[in-house]
Amino acid sequence: MHVHVLQHVPFEGLGYITGWLNAHWHKVSVTPLWEERFSFPSLDDVDVLIIMGGPMGVYEENLYSWLKPEKQFIRDAINSNKKVLGICLGAQLIAAALGAPVYPNPEKEIGWWPVNTSSTFSAWLGKDILLPDKVFHWHGDTFDLPDGAVNHISSVVCKNQLFTIGENIAGIQFHLEVTPQTMQAMLTHCAGELSKSGMYIQSPATIADASDNFEQSNRLMSTILEKLVDA
Repeated sequence: MHVHVLQHVPFEGLGYITGWLNAHWHKVSVTPLWEERFSFPSLDDVDVLIIMGGPMGVYEENLYSWLKPEKQFIRDAINSNKKVLGICLGAQLIAAALGAPVYPNPEKEIGWWPVNTSSTFSAWLGKDILLPDKVFHWHGDTFDLPDGAVNHISSVVCKNQLFTIGENIAGIQFHLEVTPQTMQAMLTHCAGELSKSGMYIQSPATIADASDNFEQSNRLMSTILEKLVDA
């Protein structure tokens, strides 16, 4: 399988997904959207599209000229029946590309927080799963569901946290791909967000003290990748 990645900033890469793709012998290519010159591949050469996170909002087209063509590329990938996975900003971009509103959530959600999961998620995966006690969130925006989407996971702060459309599309608002290294990169590059007040913004020390959470999150990420990429 040829997996193509849309990456928005250098410090938000694939994390755990890199090792999983390499172990499963998938070809990987990347469009670095922060670079002045970039290009999208021909969709004829792509089997799976993964859209990563970033600190920008999908509605900030006046600040990021690549947002409009990126949304079109995502829309074209979906219309071409490609498998599409969006993480955080990536999930919001899928929603926006399909015409759903994306907007600031009343509360930012940053840190390790629990989520509630519907039985519909196991049904979509085709297997029962062991859910993490907490997952890693770093988002201030939320979205309405696109037409045909089913939301499987919610939190106290944010209703739509993981949605799917059919068998080929998944949008995840939180970060199951997180590793200690990628988490530290986000703490370093986005530290300003942690200085703001909010009931659901954890301190850097609380976020960093989470060694028990990575394995469970990565295990669930692996299960989702098996469904989307290896199926």
